[in-house]
Amino acid sequence: MEWSVGAVRSAIPRSGTVADRASWRSDYDRVVEFVLVLAVALAVILVLWALSTVSRLNRLGTRTGVARSSLDAQLVRRAAAALALAEHAPIQHGAALDPVLAARLRTAARQALEADAVGQELAENELSRVLAALPADLDPDLLRDLADASTRVTLARRFYNDAVRDTASLRSRRLTRLFRLAAHRPAPAFFEIADAAPPKPRAPRAPVETG
Repeated sequence: MEWSVGAVRSAIPRSGTVADRASWRSDYDRVVEFVLVLAVALAVILVLWALSTVSRLNRLGTRTGVARSSLDAQLVRRAAAALALAEHAPIQHGAALDPVLAARLRTAARQALEADAVGQELAENELSRVLAALPADLDPDLLRDLADASTRVTLARRFYNDAVRDTASLRSRRLTRLFRLAAHRPAPAFFEIADAAPPKPRAPRAPVETG
């Protein structure tokens, strides 16, 4: 049964004893008091929820920013390792790197280092494709550095995308959008590149004994 202030007022008898009128008035006051208490309780719950959600959004924003900084640092490290391999592999330890492939690697690494936010994913994907085409008989130390940098890029990208996914999930909730709790900061974007890794350096061959 639905109650309203008008319904309660209409239910108060127009005639009767003073005791009856007082009883109805007391019931009316209790209903009004209950409605007010309920409204205040709902308002308090809503405010606490909003504060909690804003706090979570701020923490996720900080987490996303830190993860993105780490990802950018690892991408720079990978591009620098690739550039070092392109410039030194043809002359160290007798390793043979095709001149065309060395030029492609050098160009891709430099473009990755110089790319802006708009073209970063495209440049990093091109570098990944070149890295996947490298032979495994290059300088093992340089290859090892490059493989380690590529692994760190994969992990950093995973951590960053996890933070973006958690942020997007919280921002997409109905009440969050209704009250525009995330309107003060832009939504972060996923960073999608191929996880192509360079080849692992080959183990040196054991010397053949001649007797």
